[in-house]
Amino acid sequence: MQLHTRFQPAATTKKTTSGMNTQSTAFIYQPPPGAPQVIYQDKDLLVVNKPSGLLTNPGKGAHLADCLLSRIQALYPTALLVHRLDMATSGLVVFALRKKAEVELKQQFANRTVKKAYVARVYGTPGQTSGLIDLPLIADLTAPPRNKVCFDSGKAATTYYQLLLEPIENGKATTEHNALLALFPVTGRAHQLRVHLEQLGHPILGDALYAPTKAQAAASRLLLHAMELEINQPYSGARLTFSCQPDAAAFGLLADIQLPPRPDL
Repeated sequence: MQLHTRFQPAATTKKTTSGMNTQSTAFIYQPPPGAPQVIYQDKDLLVVNKPSGLLTNPGKGAHLADCLLSRIQALYPTALLVHRLDMATSGLVVFALRKKAEVELKQQFANRTVKKAYVARVYGTPGQTSGLIDLPLIADLTAPPRNKVCFDSGKAATTYYQLLLEPIENGKATTEHNALLALFPVTGRAHQLRVHLEQLGHPILGDALYAPTKAQAAASRLLLHAMELEINQPYSGARLTFSCQPDAAAFGLLADIQLPPRPDL
């Protein structure tokens, strides 16, 4: 297994015009309808599958009030948000159902005892089947809400990736060599996975912020899914593991994804 101890940014990602998308068009919020799928519930916590296109918490203004939090609280009035996913990302989100549980769960995220695994469909195929991307990140004040690599003042950000083998159909992959990756973030910076994969030279398909036009147009949504989550039950301390498959049609899957063993990082 080969690891990048210090992965260098791809030269093409320095460009911000003619290929890299910008926020030049007005954003129209059109969240998908329906109640979120509940994956798990006990007296202390709730785990749901957030669809792509739905804000985790409300934005500014009444037109951005519809979100995962509001939909969950309509069904579970005591629910409290513990962490967030990007609007375009789908997958597992944890809510606390009691104040003490909220404090305990947030502490687990702060202490990095929570383990997360994502899957992403990316543009092209990495030259290495696995690697560690170690690139510090900072907010890009010239192009919000983007983030960027900054070795001078960025915060440490580390992501391990592994290429997933897929079944082929009629002698060739149905995804036309756009690889499927398992992602294991060590840190949890804003847009970390999206920026790291863009810097690797393989942006996530459908990424309106970081992918060049061709990669963005290859999917109707961001093909990033929070598939697995491990936490401690806030009262008993028992280790709980949750898993949720991504949308097979959106990700071009012929079978359920089997994640590799979690790396010891």
